[in-house]
Amino acid sequence: MGQAPIVIEPDPVIEAYKKDIDRTMLRENLKLTPEERLRKLTSAVRGLVELRQAFQRSRT
Repeated sequence: MGQAPIVIEPDPVIEAYKKDIDRTMLRENLKLTPEERLRKLTSAVRGLVELRQAFQRSRT
């Protein structure tokens, strides 16, 4: 005789937040290899650093 499957009831708080999340970007990111994800992250961080530097230069 096998064990009964474990049933996990959905958390109402999580369900409430899920309706406001666009999962298409998550799915697209998960299609990338880990290396591609790191490249994408590195590129985004570089862009933020450049933006921050430009902002700081504009304030002087």
